[in-house]
Amino acid sequence: MTKVNILDAVREALLNSLIHRDYGFSGSIIINVNDKSMEFISIGGLLPGISTEDIRNGISQLRNKSLAKVFQRLNFIETYGTGIRRIYRLYENCPVPVTIDVTPNSFKITLPNMNTAKENHLSANENFISQQMQLILDYLAKNNDISDEEVQTLLNIKRTRAFNLIKQMSDLGLIKIIGRGKNKRISLIETERC
Repeated sequence: MTKVNILDAVREALLNSLIHRDYGFSGSIIINVNDKSMEFISIGGLLPGISTEDIRNGISQLRNKSLAKVFQRLNFIETYGTGIRRIYRLYENCPVPVTIDVTPNSFKITLPNMNTAKENHLSANENFISQQMQLILDYLAKNNDISDEEVQTLLNIKRTRAFNLIKQMSDLGLIKIIGRGKNKRISLIETERC
């Protein structure tokens, strides 16, 4: 996730808190920031008949239609119902997921700190990194990417072992796989500081 993407996620969460809150209550929107995450808590749960799964799928029921129209005219929002999906998409490579907690009177979305999440995930997996995995990681640190065939040559292993090793590393969140078949390339997952 790039720095711009992190700012985009924060922007979307803040806009969601402003546009969808229940202004029938006088309380404030709460934003909590700590080393692990940033939380946006607004007054007003989901409107009747809407679930958290629905909003993840892009369903949007506006509580404040006039306010939403103003934000749309100011080009702060593009289309109704895309903000939450966009946040999830921006965090798709994060080992710690975005969470949504809803009560009848509040809506909270928590954005994990990508740096802390990645560091904790990697340190938790350090014991699982084999010597062969470390050789691939060292290679990727010096080069942009590597192919299945290059992994086989680098480690002097057969195709099946290379496939299993690459899948294991991907499952651990150490690498990302781009493409399929002969066009498949393996690279490091890029993250930047918040």
